[in-house]
Amino acid sequence: MTQSWHDLLFAHWPVDAGVLREKLPADLALDLFEGQAWLGIVPFHMTNVAPRGVPWMPWVSAFPELNVRTYVTMGGKPGVFFFSLDAASALAVAAARLLFNLPYHSATMAVETDEGDVRYRSCRRTPREGAAEFVATYGPVGAPRSAQRGTLEYFLTERYCLFAVNSAGRIRRLEIHHLPWPLQPAEAEIRVNTMADASGIRLPAHAPLLHFAKRLDVVAWPMRTVGTLPR
Repeated sequence: MTQSWHDLLFAHWPVDAGVLREKLPADLALDLFEGQAWLGIVPFHMTNVAPRGVPWMPWVSAFPELNVRTYVTMGGKPGVFFFSLDAASALAVAAARLLFNLPYHSATMAVETDEGDVRYRSCRRTPREGAAEFVATYGPVGAPRSAQRGTLEYFLTERYCLFAVNSAGRIRRLEIHHLPWPLQPAEAEIRVNTMADASGIRLPAHAPLLHFAKRLDVVAWPMRTVGTLPR
């Protein structure tokens, strides 16, 4: 599969490790940076979303997405674990739930850009899934650079797989590949943010660590089973 990710904000908060561990599958180890666990909220929008060789299709290949995630390892391999993924494409949500058993949700979303600023709005509000909202204006405030190995920025962004649990209780891994993130320092005015609350996670009151990336092109491979949860 191919994807292009645009106008990403990485907003990260230090979170109590015990809270996150309780929400992870048993075989996934919470990954810490110098003893600290982190939760990320990542708004962006995507284009070129399609299986390799399949042409671009309106309403299917381009849509906003908003992720709530933390960082894990399994078998020594670092990756990402998603608590939720909101998307503006009902078809993409249905396909991701069916094929990957990822916690996708349909949301009403809008993204506007103006002279480098990104105005982002997402609202998930359904009787079954509850409410989760994110409203922010954000943008870069410095030049892009690649994160250096061993830094917190590298730990939070340079991850090349995700882990999920399928309906049979098997842990699966999806590998991705891309160039290093062109990270920029960022600023953001976050006016509404209940994304972590919707997953039962309370964020600290202080401001998040912020990074911006203008664009990244990604390829992804099919999921493969890497473990089975104990019964």
